[in-house]
Amino acid sequence: MEGIVSALNTVIWSPALIYLCLGAGLFYSIMTRFVQIRLFKEMLRLLFKGKPDNDGISSFQALAVALAGRVGMGNIAGVAAAIGFGGPGAVFWMWIVAFLGASTAYVESTLGQIYKERDVITGEYRGGPAYYFERALGQKWYGVLFAISSIIACGIFLPGVQANGVVNAVAQVTGEGTMMNFMGLDVGSSRLIALAIIMVVLGFIIFGGIKRIANFAEYAVPFMAVGYIVLALLIMVTNFSKVPEVFGMIIGDAFTAQAGFGAAIGWGVKRGIYSNEAGQGTGPHAAAAAAVDHPSQQGLVQAFSVYVDTLLVCSATAFMILSTGMYNIQGSLPDGQFIVQNVAADVEINSPSFTQMAMESVYGTFGDSFIAIAVLFFAFTTILAYYYIAEVNISYLTRSMGKGASKTGLFLVKVIIMFMVAYGALNSSGYIWGLGDVGVGLMAWLNIIGIIVIFFVAKPTLTMLKDYEAQLKAGGGTTAKRFVFDPKKFGIKNATYWEERYKQNVEANRKNDVE
Repeated sequence: MEGIVSALNTVIWSPALIYLCLGAGLFYSIMTRFVQIRLFKEMLRLLFKGKPDNDGISSFQALAVALAGRVGMGNIAGVAAAIGFGGPGAVFWMWIVAFLGASTAYVESTLGQIYKERDVITGEYRGGPAYYFERALGQKWYGVLFAISSIIACGIFLPGVQANGVVNAVAQVTGEGTMMNFMGLDVGSSRLIALAIIMVVLGFIIFGGIKRIANFAEYAVPFMAVGYIVLALLIMVTNFSKVPEVFGMIIGDAFTAQAGFGAAIGWGVKRGIYSNEAGQGTGPHAAAAAAVDHPSQQGLVQAFSVYVDTLLVCSATAFMILSTGMYNIQGSLPDGQFIVQNVAADVEINSPSFTQMAMESVYGTFGDSFIAIAVLFFAFTTILAYYYIAEVNISYLTRSMGKGASKTGLFLVKVIIMFMVAYGALNSSGYIWGLGDVGVGLMAWLNIIGIIVIFFVAKPTLTMLKDYEAQLKAGGGTTAKRFVFDPKKFGIKNATYWEERYKQNVEANRKNDVE
């Protein structure tokens, strides 16, 4: 199985996908006139605007759910792997992916809002790539293909990566504990205890739906991200004299990489996309669940989430590791010789170990324990986000089959995710990360190709951006003048939610005028 997974990754993560991701980000940056810079102030304003309604969540809650998916093992173990296999220069390419990917995140999340609909059972807002491929392109088969791929990726392949990181981090702090035979595997008691805690809390939350997930993420995500960044900043202050040197290593190695130029780009882009998920098609699911006045608003909020993930959290990890020197760089040759070896050779690269060692070198055992707790929060909230994405796509596939089929599908995906969390936690981390890369790559291929085709067919996101900026210039967003969106005015078809909402607003205004 490990050989099959490796072979699949070689095909999926060929240079074609890496340059497709970079190219799509550059293309949309140019087409939107670098919306990720021009409307940065508006992104910040929107974070705390808008309130949840009976069927949707607030903009901030949607941001928190999206960040729950973005801020995970990719920020701690993923950055370590990028440095360990691609050299310090890989961090530079993670930054490039984030900057360009913010425009891609705007586009896909705006599409998620435009073509969202209400769930037939819960009444909650549902949306995402499967929905906009069907409605914008009129290609239901492509929507079905993406839905199946995302269920496989987020329901089967990806949750195990997060769970694996949690139990590895716990074992790093507490030791393996008493070795036990569990389902044919020799597993330490510490890992089993950590897994049991994850399973109990996970089950409680995912059986409560998006409202419960959003309420949990709204408080957990800011708490864990801010705490993590603060400790990382303290390490940078402690090693302040090394900050220019670290910047020099990252920039210089990006083009004359110790591990090879291709390795720096490849690992930087791969781990960058794994971390911030821009273009992967995961963000639009949370974006569609938000209650907003205009589709572009949630697109801008989701673009900001890419910055938080990579430019803040991932950069914090990178500076911790590089400034303390707690890393190795492994060459790409078959014998796997180390190009740089600062720590023991048996320290696993695809794990939180480099980050834990960096924290421990400054804060002692507290730092080691803190990373274990951070990994627990980061990974757990990401598993919740993965579940929600799988849930949305199950709802998409079963929406015309009746309530019974939908309820059965949702129950099955809950059970499958919990099983895969247990499976991933107890198996080899290298193999589990390989499965995760297959899932990320599969979704990225389908989503990026799809949104590029949508651009040339209809250009709905550029139309929305121009409309939003025009309303903003005219005083939109104030108490006296709310944003409005009429899809028919712009020739946008199949945006049924927004069509109905516009009619309701017109009718309400007419009644007010009469009164």
